[in-house]
Amino acid sequence: MPARGRFITLEGGEGAGKSTQARLLVAALQRAGIDALETREPGGSPGAEAIRDLLLRGSPDTWDAQTEALLMVAARRNHLVHTIRPALTAGRWVVSDRYADSTMAYQGFGRGLPLEPLRELHRFICEELRHPDLTLILDLPVEIGLQRARHPNRFERMGQDFHQRMRDGFLTIARHAPERCVVIDATGDVESVRVALAAAVRERLGVAL
Repeated sequence: MPARGRFITLEGGEGAGKSTQARLLVAALQRAGIDALETREPGGSPGAEAIRDLLLRGSPDTWDAQTEALLMVAARRNHLVHTIRPALTAGRWVVSDRYADSTMAYQGFGRGLPLEPLRELHRFICEELRHPDLTLILDLPVEIGLQRARHPNRFERMGQDFHQRMRDGFLTIARHAPERCVVIDATGDVESVRVALAAAVRERLGVAL
């Protein structure tokens, strides 16, 4: 059996550049000789992509917070079963644009749901993969992120107060889990953020990129 792959997640608010940095990180890992897979949430598997379409379209009040959270974790379970776990078991590294921390930040801190039931949901659906090996939180002021966001969806239309609570939530998560979380200043250009991410991966996981 091959050694289990490593699981890296990129987290942060809208417009932080997670998708771009995930793609660049996977390319760097592949150049270093590591078989790496890029994926995303919500999405990353056929069933989860169908749920993504439900979550991102429509007005902010299309789903209440509880329904939204349940759709998120249903998509995550499908993604985990069909994409993440098989790749890790095969020895591949997985780089995901969002994972469980996004539900804590968006539906928990941002939408005001109690955190413990959300943690319990993740204990149930994620099992041994509740936490990634490394979480890179791309942080920048809310107003900058919303200006950078290219494709407005229902989350981006939820208002600045929601996005500030969500940003504060990500930073709180990082403070409480320093063994796996690294906060990256995402206010710079693409290259400066890429260099910071590569340094974090090198320091935490021992891979020279």
